[in-house]
Amino acid sequence: MKGLFKPKPRTPVELVSHTRQLLIDINTREHKREEKKLELGNAILEIRAVLYGNGGSEPNPDACAQLTQEFFREDTFRLIIMCLPKLDSGARQDTTHVIANLQRQWVNSRLIASEFLEKNIDVMDILIPGYEDSDIAITYGSIARECIRHQCVARYVLESEHVKKFFDYIRIPNFDIASDAASTFKELLTRHKSTVAEFLSRNYDWFFQEYNSKLLESPSYITRRHAIKFLGAVLFDRSNSAVMIRYVSSLDNMRILMNLLRDSNKQIKLETFHVFKLFVANQNKPPEIVSILVGNREKLLRFFGDFNIDKEDEQFEADKAQVIKEISILEPEDP
Repeated sequence: MKGLFKPKPRTPVELVSHTRQLLIDINTREHKREEKKLELGNAILEIRAVLYGNGGSEPNPDACAQLTQEFFREDTFRLIIMCLPKLDSGARQDTTHVIANLQRQWVNSRLIASEFLEKNIDVMDILIPGYEDSDIAITYGSIARECIRHQCVARYVLESEHVKKFFDYIRIPNFDIASDAASTFKELLTRHKSTVAEFLSRNYDWFFQEYNSKLLESPSYITRRHAIKFLGAVLFDRSNSAVMIRYVSSLDNMRILMNLLRDSNKQIKLETFHVFKLFVANQNKPPEIVSILVGNREKLLRFFGDFNIDKEDEQFEADKAQVIKEISILEPEDP
């Protein structure tokens, strides 16, 4: 008779409460840990079904709101972060999907996750250093990117020592981890325009010294390729116009770019060209930059004359013609 009756489904509040207790048990007790981990995996699947819908049915907004409020009411988010290293890959993936959804849930015109993270910002002190542990790095990295969607989190990471660590994380020998770190770094420096512009202006010297030496001049072509493409994205963003002018007024920066134009990788050459043209287009070039461009005029004109890409691109051809023209008409500055 017992098998004839299915247990009554838990309410969203009950489901989060049950999950929280399982997390506490797994984090603090050895007894029946494996059994509890299986139970937790099922509970996370139930939460995922509430948030994303199940069997073709759309998620219920009221249920999602209740679940979100309960999830962030206590310390369930922190507990689940601490427990992730103990879970298998399937449960980690389901947890990542749940957390991604919860970051976007609005309840009564309030973004509950953002409010929680503002008061519990130190969870980023767990997530970001996760890149140093190859077992959990990609899971923590994915969650960190979701958290960085909130401006208060991005500002905290940018103002902390964590941001400096990314120059090391991006160069980790493990390709998947390095690529994930690069994705998080990109999210950190592109999503919140005003915060990023303020950060780059205040931290220009050390940031670009690290960026140039560790990324643009890296012996790894993959690191150089990602770095030069991302540099272009940052400098071409209108919010960073003051930073861009400062960057393209530096002779040291231009020398690094001129070396990258000689890179054996075609994609690196192309991305470098897009940044290098900013140095040439600058209408207030410092005398030392004019001097180098004039002194290397013949080599540069010959290089750009032969510089082509594999597919037709009218914009590229127009940009190249403009660079050639600007270099051709440059006059040396009076001593």
